[in-house]
Amino acid sequence: MTEERATLLQGGRVVSADGEYDADVLVVGERIAAVGDVQAPPGATVIDVSGCRVLPGLIDNHTHLSMPFMGMMSSDDYDTGTRAAAAGGVTCLVDFAIQREPDQLRSALEEWQGRAEGAAHVDYGFHMAITNANEATIDDMQAMTDAGVSSFKLFMAYKGELMTRDDAMTACLERARDLGALTMVHAENGDVIDLLVKRALHAGQTDAIHHALTRPEFVEAEATSRAARLAEYTGASLFVVHVTCAAAAAEIEAAQQRGIAVSAETCTQYLVNTIDDLRRPGVEGCHYICSPPLRDASNHEPLWDYVRRGVLESVSTDHCPFTNEQKSRGLHDFSLVPNGMPVIQHRLAKLWDEGVVAGRLTPSQLVDRTSTTIARRFGLAGKGAIAPGKDADVVVFDPAAPRDYGTHTSFMNVDYDVYEGETASGSVRHTFSRGTLVYDRGQILTEPGHGRFVARSTAVGAGVAA
Repeated sequence: MTEERATLLQGGRVVSADGEYDADVLVVGERIAAVGDVQAPPGATVIDVSGCRVLPGLIDNHTHLSMPFMGMMSSDDYDTGTRAAAAGGVTCLVDFAIQREPDQLRSALEEWQGRAEGAAHVDYGFHMAITNANEATIDDMQAMTDAGVSSFKLFMAYKGELMTRDDAMTACLERARDLGALTMVHAENGDVIDLLVKRALHAGQTDAIHHALTRPEFVEAEATSRAARLAEYTGASLFVVHVTCAAAAAEIEAAQQRGIAVSAETCTQYLVNTIDDLRRPGVEGCHYICSPPLRDASNHEPLWDYVRRGVLESVSTDHCPFTNEQKSRGLHDFSLVPNGMPVIQHRLAKLWDEGVVAGRLTPSQLVDRTSTTIARRFGLAGKGAIAPGKDADVVVFDPAAPRDYGTHTSFMNVDYDVYEGETASGSVRHTFSRGTLVYDRGQILTEPGHGRFVARSTAVGAGVAA
């Protein structure tokens, strides 16, 4: 029998969701074996992490790798995208498989599993996005939960492409409730957006900024309220993705105060970028087109407050990159620009500087909002904490090691960086996935295929955010 490898991370400061403490972390094989004042066993590799924070691996529960959209494919696949994830301290992601056949979901899961298997550097799971919620599709939802896909996403926007009507959404909520699964919604009023986009284009308003102006805050707040009311009626658990503005977050808090099982996330870019980024000239403005759009800076402090209080219980990225060439398709018509921003590598560094260093979050709150709560909400029982028996998904973050943003330091498969020219005050030194060192001070050490599919448990969506 082969003896399992052992690694001791010595001299660091462990950050958990409920506090910080100086401790060594012993990894044996794929699991954490001990945390505390630990003696290195014979033959163990000892890594001095003095001065560093030792965090549970981040989980990104909202990514779009190799996603077909608007006649093209997002530019990060499961190799490049998970390299970038590891470089940013992410050790597990939950990507979206999107229904392609009208009457079933199985083929979509098989398609996305085929893309990821043998390619990923970190672990991964899937949500299932339902685009045709007919009776046969709803019947197929149990096959997904049996396969370890315990959450379903519905789009209330993208009329004529992905959008789900309220009656179909209600039926999906009921079925997910009965399966103990979680329903996720992209909350925007697609009918109103469609009207505003047509009016803007007719008036010759084609620049990138009009993407945001045709998706005003009220269409997100209204759809968020409507989704919460449907969840209240059905008794289903609801998760609202990528909340961008105070008006929508207020609807979530109101629903929570009524006792409804509604939880929600925001994304890094909504905490640090603004609508003014879309006013940049040429293709640069197109880089910032995502849906829902970036908002006025007046939303930043309220959003940080909702994150701090746990109303918005987590921060993801909605990573969906497209190259300059792909973005340029809509230079003269914003409605043709593929939606999405490249952010997967930057979440930890940005939240450290804009959250912890700026005094908006404690390190423990950062860990909770990027790992521990996400693991609990999405049925990843082996992840989200540094504790004996957990997967050895560990990130060593050096708060005193600056790192430039830019294409020269990015592993993302995109030819620009939306934070080019900025410098993070701290950076990831090491990322371990199930005990294996994937990322080490600027280098990816694993071969594609180290990452594994993680089947997620059901009945995790119940309860109101704390």
